[in-house]
Amino acid sequence: MDYQLLPFNFERFDENRVFISNFVGEYVLISNEDFEAFINNQISPKDDLFLDLESKQIITRDNVSDVIKMLATKYRTKKSILNDFTTLHMVVPTLRCNSSCIYCQVARKNFDDHSCEMTKETAKKVIDIIFSSPSPNIKIEFQGGEPTCYFEMVKFLIEEAEYKNAYKRKNLEFVICTNLTLLTEEKVRYLKKHHCYISTSLDGPEFLHNLNRPLQSGENYYALFKKQVEMVRSVWGDCDCISALMTTTKTTLDYITEVVDEYVSLGFNSIFIRSLNPYGFAKQRREQISYSVEDFLQSYKKGLDYIIDLNKKGTFFVEGFAALLLRRILTPFATGFVDLQSPAGVGIACAIYDYDGNVFVSDEARMMARFKNYTFKLGNVNTDSYQSMFNGELLHTITANACTECLPECSYCPYQQYCGADPVRNLSEQGDMVGIRSSNEMCIRTKGIIKYLIELIERHDPELNKIFWSWIR
Repeated sequence: MDYQLLPFNFERFDENRVFISNFVGEYVLISNEDFEAFINNQISPKDDLFLDLESKQIITRDNVSDVIKMLATKYRTKKSILNDFTTLHMVVPTLRCNSSCIYCQVARKNFDDHSCEMTKETAKKVIDIIFSSPSPNIKIEFQGGEPTCYFEMVKFLIEEAEYKNAYKRKNLEFVICTNLTLLTEEKVRYLKKHHCYISTSLDGPEFLHNLNRPLQSGENYYALFKKQVEMVRSVWGDCDCISALMTTTKTTLDYITEVVDEYVSLGFNSIFIRSLNPYGFAKQRREQISYSVEDFLQSYKKGLDYIIDLNKKGTFFVEGFAALLLRRILTPFATGFVDLQSPAGVGIACAIYDYDGNVFVSDEARMMARFKNYTFKLGNVNTDSYQSMFNGELLHTITANACTECLPECSYCPYQQYCGADPVRNLSEQGDMVGIRSSNEMCIRTKGIIKYLIELIERHDPELNKIFWSWIR
C-alpha cells in the first residue's frame, strides 16, 4: 500500500545507518538499504519499520492535514517554553571577588575594591523591571563577582522582590551563585528562611580545584570548600539545598573520572560536565587551558560512561547536560536551558542586570561588554523601560538570528530539534550572530554528544534505558 512522506530531515549516522527525524524530534535509525526502500515507497505495511515510521509521523496512510494537526500540537508543546517570557533574571550586586579563577569570564574586581557595586536606587529599579515580565514564574539568580562580598545588597534585593511579589503573586525563586568561602551560619540561615538555594563550583579533586580556582588570600580553597559544604548542609538540614558545577580545562581532560568521584564523595548527586566559554580570561589564556572539540568529546564520553557504570552499581548520579538532551530526544517537552532552545533563550528566557543597571541578554553578553563589545546590551534600568528593552528592535533582531529552524545548515539538520543556537557565542567566536556550523565549536560538540546518546539509546539495553529515564523525571 502506498504511503506519503511527511516532512523530515536526515543525515548519514555512520557507514551503515541513516538518522531520520521529523520536525518535533521523533526519530528512526535505519540501515542504508531500508532508507532506500523508505524513500522509494517500498516499505511494506507488514514490516515493523513501517509501523515505527508511521507511529512517529514520518510517513502516513491517513489524510495528511489530519496528521499535520497532530504534529502541530506536538510542536506547540515543544515550544511551550516561550509562554514563560523571561523567567530567569540574573543580578550582579558587585564585581568584587576573593578568588582568581584561571578561566574567569568577567572583569572581576579585587576583594577590597568597592568601585563596582549596585546602589539601592538601581536595585529598586532592577526589581521593578524584573516584575514587569509577563511570566508567572520568576527566578532571581545572584551572580558576580562573588555576590556574598556584598551580602547586604543580596538581602536588600531579596526583600525588595518579596515585597513586590506580595501583590504580583508570581512563583518566586532565588538562587545565589557563590564560592561559599564567605558564608557564615547566620547568612545560611537567612538564605534558608528566604528559600534562596545555593549554587557553587567544584572543579574536582584538591589539586585540580586549587589549580583552577585559587583564592586571593592564598588559602587552600579545597579544604575550605569541604568545610563550608558541611556547614551549609548542617544549617539547612537538607543536602539538596546546594548544587555544584564544574568547568573543564585542559588539565581536567585526563582526570574526568576523578572529578566525578569527588562529586560523589562530597554527597552531590549530579554533575554538569561543562566546557570552557570563549570569554574573559578563558579567551586570553586559550593556549594554556583550552583544548580541541575532539579532545573534549573524548573526555566527556569517558565521564558519561563512568557515570552510567556508577548508576548500574547502585549509585544514583546524573550527568546534567545529558539529562537535558535526553529530555529533548525522548519526550515532547521543552527544557528551560537557554543554549538548547530555539529561538535561543537569550533575552526571551533570561536576562542579566549588571551592578550599574545595564541589562544584557545573557551572562555571556555581559562578559563581552567587559571587552567593549555592547552588541547585546538591551539598555539600562535607570533610563529605559521594560517595553523598550524587551520588545525593542535589538531583541527582535537577536531572536531572528537564533532560530535553528531557519538558520543556514541548522534548518536541514536532523538534530536541530534537540539543539539550539547561541548568537552571543557565534558573534564572539565567528564574527556574526549566525555563525558557520561546519566550524562552530558549540555545534560540533553538542552534535557529538547527541549522536553518542542516540548510540547508547539504540543499544536497547533495558538497564541503561531505565537509568536515562530516571535522569529526566
